[in-house]
Amino acid sequence: MDAATIAGLLADPTRLKVVAALALGAGTIEEVAASSGLPLKAVALAARRLDRAGLVRRDRHELGLRAELFGAAARAAAEAAPPPEPLSDDPAEDAVLSAFVRDGRLVSIPAQRSKRLVVLDHLVRVFEPGLRYPEREVNALLAVWHPDVAALRRYLVDEGLLTRDAGVYWRSGGRVDV
Repeated sequence: MDAATIAGLLADPTRLKVVAALALGAGTIEEVAASSGLPLKAVALAARRLDRAGLVRRDRHELGLRAELFGAAARAAAEAAPPPEPLSDDPAEDAVLSAFVRDGRLVSIPAQRSKRLVVLDHLVRVFEPGLRYPEREVNALLAVWHPDVAALRRYLVDEGLLTRDAGVYWRSGGRVDV
């Protein structure tokens, strides 16, 4: 059974409650109904559908969740997923970026300066060379990456990647893609 099939089965609120009750220890239709607050008929119909799909073992009123299928489906989905696109052509930089950037967001600001510089150099590319940005716009661009925009702004200025004058910022460092 694949993850999409399991997700489809659990998309129905009644079946989800039945599976939750079974996962929490209910073992009969009556116990599932009592713990989920569902009527017996609804539990029986959901159990029949889950049994036909193979997620639940059903023997009259006795039910058993085949919980091992969840882990197997998750492992198969993870193995089938394509590897993430590298964030840098340099393997060392990509290793650092992969550790700190997930789904286009910075999960944490590296404490180690060398790693922080790699992340900041990647991040500063959202600023066009030659353009001036008011602080509000800088904050908006950095907020896409991480909620602590003040820290990012300070690091970018301290490392010479952005320059600030009278509340206006411009890119003054970092690699430029050509």
